[in-house]
Amino acid sequence: MQTHLPLAIRWHGRGGQGVVTASRILATAGLNAGHYLQSLPDFGAERSGAPISAHTRLDTKPPVERGPIEEPDVVIVLDPSLIGQVDVANGLRKDGALILNTRTDGVDLAKELALKPTQELWTLDATEIGNRLLKRSLPNTPILGAFAKVVPVLTLVAVEEALSELMSETFPERIINANLDALREGYAAVTRIQEAVNA
Repeated sequence: MQTHLPLAIRWHGRGGQGVVTASRILATAGLNAGHYLQSLPDFGAERSGAPISAHTRLDTKPPVERGPIEEPDVVIVLDPSLIGQVDVANGLRKDGALILNTRTDGVDLAKELALKPTQELWTLDATEIGNRLLKRSLPNTPILGAFAKVVPVLTLVAVEEALSELMSETFPERIINANLDALREGYAAVTRIQEAVNA
């Protein structure tokens, strides 16, 4: 997995799961670290539960490309029910990584995604973490923690600081602290699926 910039990240989820918020937090962490960034939402039908995507670019110089990311280095999937409905792995680079929110071990999903042996699959049950710590089915902050573990271009502390910065505009301290706990637990919980899916 690439661990340097430039980095292109594509997010997949459903309305209400915090996809766009997570993209903004990651972009803010990159900005605070001195990187250039883009954070682009891509809405379809704007309703809760509808498939949506977002795109984040991080670079050491101003990104030249605009618009949706066609060849991501990282794909982040907040809702496993999208697999089979949306081609979430489409265009993923041969050395890329896919981070998937799922309560299963991910092996069967890896085969369904038809990932190449050189592509990494990482999983965690971000929904369970969100339900337990945030009292809502919000997988976005645990997924951000997972990203910091899988792709260490930004430290966990940098993502924590960006989350606190953005959430302090709207939320009380107890909500921010719960999200920070979810972020850290996502960092600790994410696991790489080692099986060769094309074996």
